[in-house]
Amino acid sequence: MPEKVLPTYSDVLRARPVVSRYLPRTPTFSYPALSHELGCEFFVKHENHQPVGAFKVRGGVNLISALPEEEKRRGVISATRGNHGLSIAYAAHLFDVRAVIVVPHGNNPEKNEAIRSYGAELVEHGKDFDEAREHVEEIVAAEGLLYIHSANEPSMIAGVGTYALELFEDVPDLDTVLVPVGLGSGISGTCLVRGEVSPETRVVGVQAERAPSVYLSWKKKRLVTTESADTFADGLATRVPARMTLELIHRHVDDFVMVSEEAMVRAVRDLLRYTHNLAEGAGAAPLAAARSLRNELRGKRVAMILTGGNIDRATLQRLLATTETELHGERSES
Repeated sequence: MPEKVLPTYSDVLRARPVVSRYLPRTPTFSYPALSHELGCEFFVKHENHQPVGAFKVRGGVNLISALPEEEKRRGVISATRGNHGLSIAYAAHLFDVRAVIVVPHGNNPEKNEAIRSYGAELVEHGKDFDEAREHVEEIVAAEGLLYIHSANEPSMIAGVGTYALELFEDVPDLDTVLVPVGLGSGISGTCLVRGEVSPETRVVGVQAERAPSVYLSWKKKRLVTTESADTFADGLATRVPARMTLELIHRHVDDFVMVSEEAMVRAVRDLLRYTHNLAEGAGAAPLAAARSLRNELRGKRVAMILTGGNIDRATLQRLLATTETELHGERSES
């Protein structure tokens, strides 16, 4: 199989009419109370308003819509902690393609239910995302399905990059964009667009302190894996970076911020308070990062990508029950 070529800004432009045909344009709002608290003009790009509750669906629709009929008849398979699987399940349902989605044991039960609701076949295997991903290869060999990687797919990166086209149109002259990073398709697409339409804007990745593989790889300029990814933010919980997105991250990302579990809990709670939107841990991570960068961002125009709102009820109840004493015990860099 030939090596896949890195996506470009032109690929994002080509993806836009496809994505726009099947998915809504999501809003970008500024909330005065939140801006006041952070000391900057702060904007939230609401990818949680997509039909599956997350940005990933843009990539799934762009990818599966373009598959040759022969590959559509084969069916597709992928591994996920949730939002990528929802994306593939939704797009496969849209284009009448068989989809098999592999998740780790103990995965978010509500995401599992949602994946099944689109007609996808759900397989549970392994202790985490990376063990689920390894199991996919065995099923591919046995059934001949088309493997869709959750990051190393140029058309998927181009598809998710369309949210950045919307963001920079709606909010010009941004100083900084904060993007959560699991395997990095979102930040890669953001960088492709930023480089052409807003080159002065800084793109900052956000990872969980307990799942730092991409940050460590970016810092050391080589692929670094970790033994665990022990974070409640399942969208950030990866141990092994992806080749394609890591190459784009090495080339284009300006900085990274690591955030604690406590900081993300507070961010989930405050996004509900200030914006009346549910955010999963990964979607809230950029707000936690903005707090840690408060002095650096003061007086600037800053946007965060609220990548997803698929937080399950049990986790949300636990986070809302967290006491103020526990939250104030978080490490503060402000």
